[in-house]
Amino acid sequence: MKRALMAFAALAILGLTGTAMGQQKDTLEKIKDSGSITLGVRESSGLAYALGNGKYVGFHTEMAERIIDDISKKIGKPIKINYLPITSQNRIPLLQNGTYDFECGSTTNNAARGKEAAFAYTTYVEEVRIATKKDSGIKSIADLNGKTVATTTGTTSVQLIRKNKRAQNIDFKEVNGKDHADSFLLLESGRADAFVMDRSILAGNISKSKNPSDYVILNDVLSVEPIACMLRLDDKNLEQAIDDSIVRQVKDGSLETLYNKWFMQPVPPSNTVVGLPLSDTTKYAWEHPNNKPMEDYQENK
Repeated sequence: MKRALMAFAALAILGLTGTAMGQQKDTLEKIKDSGSITLGVRESSGLAYALGNGKYVGFHTEMAERIIDDISKKIGKPIKINYLPITSQNRIPLLQNGTYDFECGSTTNNAARGKEAAFAYTTYVEEVRIATKKDSGIKSIADLNGKTVATTTGTTSVQLIRKNKRAQNIDFKEVNGKDHADSFLLLESGRADAFVMDRSILAGNISKSKNPSDYVILNDVLSVEPIACMLRLDDKNLEQAIDDSIVRQVKDGSLETLYNKWFMQPVPPSNTVVGLPLSDTTKYAWEHPNNKPMEDYQENK
């Protein structure tokens, strides 16, 4: 009797769970009903950053706004955008629990994250490199031996520097910033000798620093990584809408114009030029739309 009651209780719980799942609307339906969307935004990335007073800008932020405008046309009603600042640490948990709907920041599409979230088409192919001060004496990864190296908590660069540490047989101290601005501050203040991160993030933070000419990004490429908008798993209708907008922006040339605006022209707040020309790998990804993870790029090196 006891076993039968336990079995009945288990079936009841499963039934309730299934009912709840069945009643859950997909994101496009939710957006259409509410007339609003919550966009995850970054505060100190090279592709997306904050200006203060609730203003968020950058190549991927503006691209996301254009995606939302296309979705607005698709559903036939205006959409209010609610901006939610996220970090490398909390971006996946907050996505999974429904706090925000999708993000276009600087998130690497890799196999591990692919088990927890879905990725739209690649819109930027990143190189992970090393930034240091010009007078540091650091010319390559081998020169990090005995130094202090900064990176950002919750990023792929954390595992990457440890992998290179073992492969290169070098020893250095690791320090982690809570976000990219915090990590750059470790370098700027002298608490770290180098900062390992995406090239666009390094270049963006250097361009906004007090003395940009004090820094150099080394030629060593530690990893090649596809960056893409991230959304919830099995949110196929929203994923298709995002992909359709990306293809539209590529085909009409507006995505390249937007890229040049944010990387080849003066940008706020300092009105300096980041100076990162569109790479052949990023352009190839645009011309051959795909959401391949980082591991595919490593295999094809």
